Amino acid sequence: MRLVLFDCDGTLVDSAKLIHEVMVRTFIRFQHAAPTLEQTKSIIGLTLDIAIARLQGKAHADEEAVAMMAYYKSIFLPTRAELGFEEPLFDGIRDVLTSLEARDELICGAVTGKSRRGLNMIVETHRLGRLFTVSRTADECPSKPHPAMVTECCDESGIVPSRTLVIGDAIYDMQMAKAAGATAIGVAWGYASVADLLSAGADVIARTPDDLLRLIG
Repeated sequence: MRLVLFDCDGTLVDSAKLIHEVMVRTFIRFQHAAPTLEQTKSIIGLTLDIAIARLQGKAHADEEAVAMMAYYKSIFLPTRAELGFEEPLFDGIRDVLTSLEARDELICGAVTGKSRRGLNMIVETHRLGRLFTVSRTADECPSKPHPAMVTECCDESGIVPSRTLVIGDAIYDMQMAKAAGATAIGVAWGYASVADLLSAGADVIARTPDDLLRLIG
């Protein structure tokens, strides 16, 4: 048996435009200069309060970052509905997930900086409920790149990290995987560059979703 853990934003779903719009509205509400899209992409995957602090150039989340996080969460769903964003699956991802779901020797899970509510929304929207046997979110674990999301999924599934693959688009995913003792697979269609993923410890890069089936083996 092997465990395959997917990041969500930037790996399975293309959510950057929505996240950026909500982040811009949050920063403006708190009278800060809005981040650029590239700046927002650079923090996707981190727990929200830490992501906001990073965008402000702070080493740690302070009281303002926590307040901004609360505001962000309060406007996320209304903004999503207003703008019509659906956080679509990347092209080819559904076929990959369908293939993996049929394999008895694999257990699949999700490790994401989203809240539990956010992950549930993605699962329900894209009908992924039967795929993810285990999952951890920002509500249950420290922010990536802390290895807890991976190690807790390993403990729950009974599969050791050395037989676990972590698939993600962010440097934090690669760092988290290596810290946990798992294999790190970076994806080229997300929000970090291939060079940055390799520098962060990626063992291999999937250039297209189809590559994942070959790399998982």
